[in-house]
Amino acid sequence: MDIKKHLIITGNSTVSWKDAIVKAISEASKTIDYLSEVKILDQRATIDGDKISEYFVDLDLSFSIDLNRNDNQ
Repeated sequence: MDIKKHLIITGNSTVSWKDAIVKAISEASKTIDYLSEVKILDQRATIDGDKISEYFVDLDLSFSIDLNRNDNQ
């Protein structure tokens, strides 16, 4: 049986929405094991004058629960 947990995070970048997604997943993978899926929930940006200054993405990350984990380590 595979049980998944979901975590909603927000990533940001001054380059692009894609860069914000990639950076957020990379950072999350440093502390969350078994990442398996990502769903993009929302995209937005801040504007400075006539240009986008920062990109934001809300992501729903899925990861599997380790059913064999021993909490008494």
